[in-house]
Amino acid sequence: MLTHPTMEKLNTLKLTGMVKALTEQQQMAEVDSLGFEERLGLLVDREATERENRKLATRLKKAKLRQSASIEDLDFRRSRGMDKALILSLAACAWVTKGINVLICGPTGVGKSYLACALAHKACLEGYTALYLRLPRLFEELRLAKADGRYGKLMLSYAKTDLLVLDDWGLTPMSDPQRRDLLELMEDRYGLKSTIITSQLPVTAWHEAIGDPTLADAILDRIVHNAHKIEMKGDSMRKNSKPLTKVDHLT
Repeated sequence: MLTHPTMEKLNTLKLTGMVKALTEQQQMAEVDSLGFEERLGLLVDREATERENRKLATRLKKAKLRQSASIEDLDFRRSRGMDKALILSLAACAWVTKGINVLICGPTGVGKSYLACALAHKACLEGYTALYLRLPRLFEELRLAKADGRYGKLMLSYAKTDLLVLDDWGLTPMSDPQRRDLLELMEDRYGLKSTIITSQLPVTAWHEAIGDPTLADAILDRIVHNAHKIEMKGDSMRKNSKPLTKVDHLT
C-alpha cells in the first residue's frame, strides 16, 4: 500500500490524529491481524481524541486560570469548612448547565482561589467555557474598553462565557460606573450562565461593600438567590513553612 500520498492527503485535510494513528499502525507487528473496519475505527477514534484534546487545551488557555488546580487534588483532611459532598456534587457540573452561581468566602490564604480554579478546570474538562478575572482587573478592562470602543463586544464575550470566575470581590470600594457595569453583567448572565465569586467578606457584608443600596439590591438579587454558598475557615496556608505539596494550596 502506498501510504505516503495518503499521509499527505490526511495532513492536507488536517486529520493529524489519523496520521499519528496510521504511523503507529505501520509499526505494529500484529497489524495484519486487524480487519479493515477495525483499523479504520482506530484511526477515527484517534482523530476524535486528538480534536477533543485540542479543544480542551484551547478552553484552558482562554480560561486564564490563576492556578493549576483540580478537584482531585483538593485536601479534605483539613477542617476548612469545605463540605466534601457538596464539592463532589459541584464537580459533576450540573450547576453550570443550570446557570447557578457558587459563592466562596473566607479569610485570606485559606484556599478560595484554588477551589474556584479547580471547579473552573473541571468545567473546562466537561466542555464548558470559563474565564478567570480578579474583580479589579474586570473593572479596569471595562474602563479601557469604553475608551477604545470595545465595551459592547467585551461585555458580550463575558455574557456568553459559561463560567465566569470573579476573584477578590470587595477588596476596594466600587465607583458608580463599576456598580453599573457589574449590574449589567449580572443581568446578562442571570439564570443563563454561572459565576463563581470569591471574597474575604461574608455574603452578608456584600451589600455594604457595593455601596449604593439600590444598585446593591439589584446586583445581589441576581447573584445570591440562585447560588451555592461555601464558607471556608482556618488560618492562612501561607504560614506553612514547609515546601508546598499538591494538598497545600494557596488562595
